[in-house]
Amino acid sequence: MIDKELIAYFKLAHGFFNLSMMGLFCYQGWMGYVIRQARTSGAPVPIDAVRRHRKAGPVFALWGVLGYFAGITVVLLDKGRVFEYPLHFLAGLMIAIVIAAVYAVSRRIAGPEPHYRNIHFGLGMCLLALYVVQVLLGLGILL
Repeated sequence: MIDKELIAYFKLAHGFFNLSMMGLFCYQGWMGYVIRQARTSGAPVPIDAVRRHRKAGPVFALWGVLGYFAGITVVLLDKGRVFEYPLHFLAGLMIAIVIAAVYAVSRRIAGPEPHYRNIHFGLGMCLLALYVVQVLLGLGILL
């Protein structure tokens, strides 16, 4: 059996990791917004932002989903059942699903066609909103 004090540190680490993931997704969203503004206004696309956005996106997506599974692991070690915090669990599940959807849609973006870009943008905004809800639910658990 794992010591309860160690589990408390795991909970804090999970919270800080996912809070930093929220910050990284906000950064990713800002770069995407800058790119989108340039495309829609007809201005030259900021190539550096596009490269950073494309390079960091898959890494952040993987880390975001791993943060969800880390949370499941911590709750299983602590309480022995996943549904101890059902709203936090479901919000995390939704985040993981939206991350996977954002990644899947990003693979379909090609050329100047705005269809998949609009879907990618909408899912990204949904992801950021879910992260805010998740952080508030997580703070309710920790405090």
